[in-house]
Amino acid sequence: MKLLKEATLAGGCFWCIEGAFNQLQGIVSAKSGYAGGEVKNPTYEQVCSGKSGHAEVVRLVFDEEQISFEEILQVFFTLHDPTQLNRQGNDIGPQYRSAIFYHDDEQQQQSLSFIAKMTEQGVWADKIVTEVTPLSNYSEAEKYHQGYAKDNPQNQYCAMVVNPKLAKFRQTFAARLKSVVANDA
Repeated sequence: MKLLKEATLAGGCFWCIEGAFNQLQGIVSAKSGYAGGEVKNPTYEQVCSGKSGHAEVVRLVFDEEQISFEEILQVFFTLHDPTQLNRQGNDIGPQYRSAIFYHDDEQQQQSLSFIAKMTEQGVWADKIVTEVTPLSNYSEAEKYHQGYAKDNPQNQYCAMVVNPKLAKFRQTFAARLKSVVANDA
């Protein structure tokens, strides 16, 4: 019997994070959404304004028998720069912040320990600014955001930013990919 759990992560634009996790063994689903803000069920436009308080997030449903939360954190911290406050590359604003929206006390403790271990090991030259906060005010993003990078490879942002990140991800985690991953996923 599968032991399904959930995790909610923010690491910049959700198209890249979602696209990567949907290719990973043990991930049942990865959905783009919004969390941590003041507005109930915000629109993409409200989140992009930076005034709703939400972050662009990816909500994962994962099979704990195939992938642990710690392994999810390992992938997460390779997909973005956790030392950039309220931004990832050219995406600037609080909606692009690095955050782990934990679902329970165990995820909170594992997240804090993982960050402390990376800090002790000097994995990042600069201070890690990733928020570790309880999940609040989550809503799934609009349908057109789900699988956006896969469905829109010709989009300039996808071609210049997302697709190169996904190619690096596939190379780094080749042994952990689902067996039927298209090259342009």
